[in-house]
Amino acid sequence: MEPVTLTTDRLLLRTVGPQDTDAVYAICQDPEIQRWTTIPSPYLPEHARGFTEQMAPDGWANGSMFTFGVFLPTGELTGMLGITMRSLGTGEIGFWGAKEHRGNGYVTEAALAVSRWAFTRMSVDRVEWRAEVGNAASRAVAERAGFTVEGVLRSSLNNKGVLRDCWVGSLLPSDLGLPSTAPYVPGKG
Repeated sequence: MEPVTLTTDRLLLRTVGPQDTDAVYAICQDPEIQRWTTIPSPYLPEHARGFTEQMAPDGWANGSMFTFGVFLPTGELTGMLGITMRSLGTGEIGFWGAKEHRGNGYVTEAALAVSRWAFTRMSVDRVEWRAEVGNAASRAVAERAGFTVEGVLRSSLNNKGVLRDCWVGSLLPSDLGLPSTAPYVPGKG
């Protein structure tokens, strides 16, 4: 699939490429991003190159991962967001925000825009969010974007060789007033 570009009131969401390598490298020096995400630590220039020049383009090409840089109209990278396809109709969202841009709602805005795109253009019926228990910033973004936190999965997230418990949540098309590709009948408890 060819990469798409999305816009919101404040943001430009597009895939990343070689022109973004230096910005990705610089932002990923943040200890919080290295602590809470599965990026390598220490994060080296070759990791940024591999991400912008191979991993992101390959994900779009084979339909396995749809990566969007979160850019201001000035062209400044404020964050990264991706949806990785986990099974038919289910994608998992992951994101990080640049330290100097946290608290502005950019990642929340991007998560909503990309989820809406996945529901309306990619036949996705469930976007899952997972984060290590304790990653309050990620949980706050997910909740502000409308995700329902569904519980804790024990020993479900491998971060740098250590299994950790993680929160899991979901966003459904109906949460955004959109139709699903198939009828959904919630359980009656």
